[in-house]
Amino acid sequence: MSDPTQQRVLFPSLCKKPLHVAFDEPEMTSEGGAMLLQAVDNRLGLSVGLAEAIHDGRQAGKIHHTIEDLLRQRVFGLALGYADTNDAGRIGGDPMFRLLLGRDPACGEDLASQSTLSRFENMVTYRDLYRMGALVADTVIAYHKNRLRRRRVKRVTIDMDPTDTPTYGAQQLTFFNAHYDNYCYLPLLGFLTFDDEPEQYLFTSVLRSGVAPAREGAIGVLRRTLERIRDAFPKAKIRVRLDGGFACPEIFDFLDEQGVEYLVGIAKNSVLLRRAGRLMGTARRLSRQRDETAALFGQTRYAARSWKKRKRRVIYKAEVTRLQGREPRNNPRFVVTNLGYTPKNVYKIYRMRGDSENRIKELLHGLALDRMSCTSFKANQMRVLLTAAAYVIFQTFRCRLSHTRLGRKQVDSLRLMLLKIGGKVRSSVRRVVVSLAENHPWREEWLLAARAWGAVAA
Repeated sequence: MSDPTQQRVLFPSLCKKPLHVAFDEPEMTSEGGAMLLQAVDNRLGLSVGLAEAIHDGRQAGKIHHTIEDLLRQRVFGLALGYADTNDAGRIGGDPMFRLLLGRDPACGEDLASQSTLSRFENMVTYRDLYRMGALVADTVIAYHKNRLRRRRVKRVTIDMDPTDTPTYGAQQLTFFNAHYDNYCYLPLLGFLTFDDEPEQYLFTSVLRSGVAPAREGAIGVLRRTLERIRDAFPKAKIRVRLDGGFACPEIFDFLDEQGVEYLVGIAKNSVLLRRAGRLMGTARRLSRQRDETAALFGQTRYAARSWKKRKRRVIYKAEVTRLQGREPRNNPRFVVTNLGYTPKNVYKIYRMRGDSENRIKELLHGLALDRMSCTSFKANQMRVLLTAAAYVIFQTFRCRLSHTRLGRKQVDSLRLMLLKIGGKVRSSVRRVVVSLAENHPWREEWLLAARAWGAVAA
């Protein structure tokens, strides 16, 4: 029943008749399509598993919200664009959010408040965070093992990349990073690719201090991940692609010891530039003759001093770039690899790791990965993991729709098209009815997605 004291507004001149507006419909929601998130999460078992990974040390008699409810509220909230716990007060009474947490949409208990969610994010221990991170990786690998069970997976590729997330407060372990010219954190993100599929699937997200070298924590993540992949795909080759920040003797020795294929960028130095010099001269001549960018590829055997005289294959791209209105610029690139392909094909494979940058941008702009405003480092790592969980749900959702036009839609587009739908939620003894806007512009796409995730015609 609407509240007669609810404030209304009047636009007397927008239409031919006076236009009255009031927020007085308690059964309405702006998240009408969000049950799709729950359908994916239930299939993955992600929220249940993450909740079980957290030790609940609260006093039983004072608990109003379970760990699973708190976790689902944060993960679904992130997926729907509510990045901060401050938003909890705005969505706590929404009937769709109640429904997502298994409560009666009309008269069920409101969701947790901002203060409760803040305590939740700060209560976790490092042991909890480790278990949660492992659970995310296990969930992603298990889902794709089941998805690909009818075909033999020939190769699994691991890409890892750090990114900067600027900070503007007194967060623990944020430092000024001269490369990014900002105070920041440097989370390490990892992605998996199966055979030649276009999608790279997030499997790990580890928060690190603002001055952490790119390779910090990489060997630990790789060691755990390689073990899991070999258990799930025992006949698949494993390939690791890393950028130049990871190039160090410890990484190379570990990759050789593990017997995996690898491509690791390496910074240019005087020795490598000298060896690529002749090819660079040819590239400059070709670029001048054709008045366009020219690139040639070569290889050498190289060992840095710290490699203990162990020479490895280094392929290089001798490139001269020409852009309109600018002077030609030398752009040599070097990659350490144990692959036996031609230098041009090796570099082509290495360049494909660049797609992980698009996934990182999607995490930053679509799910606010950089929204880490807690003082505690542990609480901010918790936020990174919750954001990763929301992204895993979106990527899994897209995976089953890969053959449709929804398969490559970004998080922002999926949220707008399929989740942010005006609707009315009504509950009776026998059923719950969600009535969505009849003229929703992406009605057919929503029905397609719903059927893909278990809905049947009523």
